[in-house]
Amino acid sequence: MTEAEFLTLLDEDLGLRLSVEDLSRDVDMLLHWDSMHLVRLLSVLEARTGKSIALTTLLEARTLNQARKLVMANV
Repeated sequence: MTEAEFLTLLDEDLGLRLSVEDLSRDVDMLLHWDSMHLVRLLSVLEARTGKSIALTTLLEARTLNQARKLVMANV
């Protein structure tokens, strides 16, 4: 999944309008980010990839770009 595809997913499925730069920011610094977004992101990524993704995989990531890369490495 490219950064552009990931941004589209975040916008369409989570309602988060983010920039490419936001993908490299610590999630704690993102406006409107909360733990429910993480749970929703996990669900969306599992549906898109058809694979089970451990929540711990996403918890390891400090940025959304890290999360994207970790997920794609395990698919």
